[in-house]
Amino acid sequence: MYAEERQQAIAALVMTRGRASVAELAQTYDVTTETVRRDLAVLDKAGLLHRVHGGAVPARTLHLVESGVGERDTTRAEQKDAIAATALDFLPLSGATILLDAGTTTARIAAQLPTDREFTVVTNSVPIAARLAGSPTITLQLLGGRVRGLTQAAVGEHALAVLSTLRVDVAFMGTNGITVRHGLSTPDSDEAAIKRAMVSAANYVVVTADSSKVGREDFISFAPIDSVDTLITDSDVSAADRGELTSHGVEVVIA
Repeated sequence: MYAEERQQAIAALVMTRGRASVAELAQTYDVTTETVRRDLAVLDKAGLLHRVHGGAVPARTLHLVESGVGERDTTRAEQKDAIAATALDFLPLSGATILLDAGTTTARIAAQLPTDREFTVVTNSVPIAARLAGSPTITLQLLGGRVRGLTQAAVGEHALAVLSTLRVDVAFMGTNGITVRHGLSTPDSDEAAIKRAMVSAANYVVVTADSSKVGREDFISFAPIDSVDTLITDSDVSAADRGELTSHGVEVVIA
C-alpha cells in the first residue's frame, strides 16, 4: 500500500470510528508507530483529522457546533436505550437523591425510573422535569435559570447557586466528549459551569455516553477524569480507549 492510499484509509477509519490510536493504526496497516505519526501529521495539516494525545480524531470533533435535542435524540438511539437500561443498575435504594443532567441519554433514564422506589430527583432539564412531574414516587427539584433552546437545559447563576448547596447520592451525567487528558468536555461555557457544579455535588458520578463521545475532546473541560466513577457506554468503544480509562480508575461498563 502506498503512503497516499494508507493515509486515505486512516482518514476514513478515524471518521467512521470517531477516534483511533497510533498503536491500533500501526497494527492495522502493518507499519511502525513512527510511520503512523507521520501520516497523522500529513492528515492533520490537510485538515482531514486532528492529532490528539496517542492518536487522532475527526476534524469535526473539535468544532464548537452543537446539535439540537431533536437531532441528538435520533442519533445512536439503540445504543442510548441500552446505556439507559444499564444505568438503572446504579440507582440507589429508596429514599435516595439522584441528579439527572440534561441530555438525550439521561432523558431515557428518567423514562425508565422504577416506580416501586421513592427518589428525590434534581435536574436542569425541562423535558426530564416534564416527564417526572406527575410521578407519585418522585420528589422533583427543577433547577431554575435561563433555558438554552438548543439543549432545553437551565443554566446560569440561579442554577449554580442552588447546586452549591446540594449533595446528592448519584449524578448521571452526559458529556460531549471524554478523554483521560481533557476529562469531560462540552462546547458551551454556561453548560460547562452547570455540569461542573453537578459533578461537585455528587457522591458518585456515572457518565452515560455512547462510544462516539469516547476519545473526543470538546472546547471546555468541566471535570477531570478522576472525578468519574463509572462510564456506561456501548460495545463500539475501542479496547485502547477502554484500557486507558480503566487504568485511570474509571469503571467502564458496556451496555
